[in-house]
Amino acid sequence: MSTANNSDVLIAPGSLVVVTGANGYIGSHIVDQFLQRGYRVRGTVRAVSRDQWMKEYFDKKYPGKFELAEVPDMVVSGAYDEAVKGASGFVHAAAPAMDSMQSPDPHVRVKIVVDSTVRALESAAREPGIKRVVLTSSSGSAVFPIANKPVSIDSNTWNEYSIKEAFSPPPYEGEKRMVDVYYASKTMGEQAAWEWVRLHKPHFTFNAVLPDFNTGAPINVARQASRSTAGMISVLIEKGEALKPEDVVFPPQWYIDVRDDAALHVAALIYPDVVDERLFGFAYPFNVNDVIRTLKALYPKHKFGDEIADAGRDLCTVTNERAEELLKRVTGHGWTSLEESIKDTAEALGIH
Repeated sequence: MSTANNSDVLIAPGSLVVVTGANGYIGSHIVDQFLQRGYRVRGTVRAVSRDQWMKEYFDKKYPGKFELAEVPDMVVSGAYDEAVKGASGFVHAAAPAMDSMQSPDPHVRVKIVVDSTVRALESAAREPGIKRVVLTSSSGSAVFPIANKPVSIDSNTWNEYSIKEAFSPPPYEGEKRMVDVYYASKTMGEQAAWEWVRLHKPHFTFNAVLPDFNTGAPINVARQASRSTAGMISVLIEKGEALKPEDVVFPPQWYIDVRDDAALHVAALIYPDVVDERLFGFAYPFNVNDVIRTLKALYPKHKFGDEIADAGRDLCTVTNERAEELLKRVTGHGWTSLEESIKDTAEALGIH
């Protein structure tokens, strides 16, 4: 697949791109999208021995184009110095906020994310060949999803609500607190990145992608489904008619197909006119009942639970036009439909 003429892009096919957190649900799709377009990719993981499946998978599809690099500690100084050598582009998709789920202390978890983000930028600044860095941020960096509450989101919107909630006095427990700490880590991690770029004025340009709820098939279901938002959809499939309201763990929000999310990262890295931008990976708003109805329509012979009463709606308005424009430029199509994305997810999880 060819993205554009080499003269139209900042980083040409054949160049080396580094993707951190390459073994993750989103990270592995980012790797795949770059490889599809003729780039070489070095993916960083905590332990190469544990993630050899990636090398085997991508070598079959793109022989000789993918390599693994080990970065066991993302917060030490120089963490990515070796990984970025010889690279032209750097996508920081690693999400260390998920490491310390046992420790919901915001003073621990937020610091890990902020420090690892700054370490990535510092390493990129030490590699003269790096032309562009892209950060995988989150919709939660801009907004906490609250059903039926109209909110306007643009490039100046930050989720100060979750920062305040996350750092309120202990005890640090409960699902809501965990979500706030996660969102606070993404918010403050992205803010730290923009501040670092402002202060240090590096030789590379910088963008952030803020995806909402990702749908679509994981590259490796056995290793990734339970660690991704696709796993939340698997609950609806596995519970079937026994589904209860408390089984639903995702509020009304917006979705994005994981392949569209990954393609947005490609656009954010390679196009010269995309500079200092926050790209909102929000396709369309949805809620659990939309997923249940979609599953029932796609698989009428399968038993699914009843719709959830008072599920609510996401009433946000968001400046996602730029992201869709870039998605069309890099792929030739706009947002993938919820039906197509749910179908891919369900079939990857075993429904046919």
